[in-house]
Amino acid sequence: MRRIVSRYFFWLIVLLLTAVSVPAFSQSNYKVVSVVDGGSISGTVKWSGPVPHALDFPITKDAQICDPDSKKTSDLERLIVGPQSGVANTVVYLKNISSGKALELPEQRRHLDQKRCRYIPHILLVPQNSNLSMMSSDATLHTIHMDGAATFNLPFPFPDRPTVRTMATPGIVHLRCNGGHVWMNAEMMVVTHPYYAVTDESGRFEFTGVPPGIYQIVAWHEGWGLAGKEHAYDVLTEHSVQRPVFSEAKTWEKSVSVSGKQASTVNFVISNGK
Repeated sequence: MRRIVSRYFFWLIVLLLTAVSVPAFSQSNYKVVSVVDGGSISGTVKWSGPVPHALDFPITKDAQICDPDSKKTSDLERLIVGPQSGVANTVVYLKNISSGKALELPEQRRHLDQKRCRYIPHILLVPQNSNLSMMSSDATLHTIHMDGAATFNLPFPFPDRPTVRTMATPGIVHLRCNGGHVWMNAEMMVVTHPYYAVTDESGRFEFTGVPPGIYQIVAWHEGWGLAGKEHAYDVLTEHSVQRPVFSEAKTWEKSVSVSGKQASTVNFVISNGK
């Protein structure tokens, strides 16, 4: 027992020392202006064809916390298709917009919880140079290991103790746990303008206050395939574990015209084949 406790605090110190980000910064050309004749864009992302089987992964650690219902596996949450074929957790955004309303996005997408060994929410949306607030509701050691536009490795050994980091660089960030809970995964977009949305379970999205113009609108999905497994390291037990490796993200793009104080509609239909 003494050896396990000592090992725990050794790796806690290591994680704390490495809980810094790479000093990389990027400037945005987006300008905030008064939008008095803005239009709106709304639509859906729908699934076509047979829905693939949900990806799940064996729960191999802390079952009393991670698996209170004794399901033995955890849904990896890579593809959520609702009863009306709407695809949730798709990020839809305007690609070539240079000016518009102030950079405001849903507050709940900037707060991450680790609960029952899941990252909640699964898709995060954080404005550049804004804070991401993180905490754990679980009474076990979790970590948030980030790769991509942000590189942090943050330990959460105690529940209900929030920590905050500023997301300085725009781009995609992959989140994983190095505490042995290898099925935990989430994605974050650090963004430079407010015309981003995450689809709900009906696949819907909407932008308001869009300046008149012609834009490219993009639907981005993290991908729903399992490419294999890779070796990872459980920092507490010092054991090698296998972590799922996911297929690449997918994007779809369309052109949309926005007129003053008018509503435009764009619908995406996605499938295994496209």
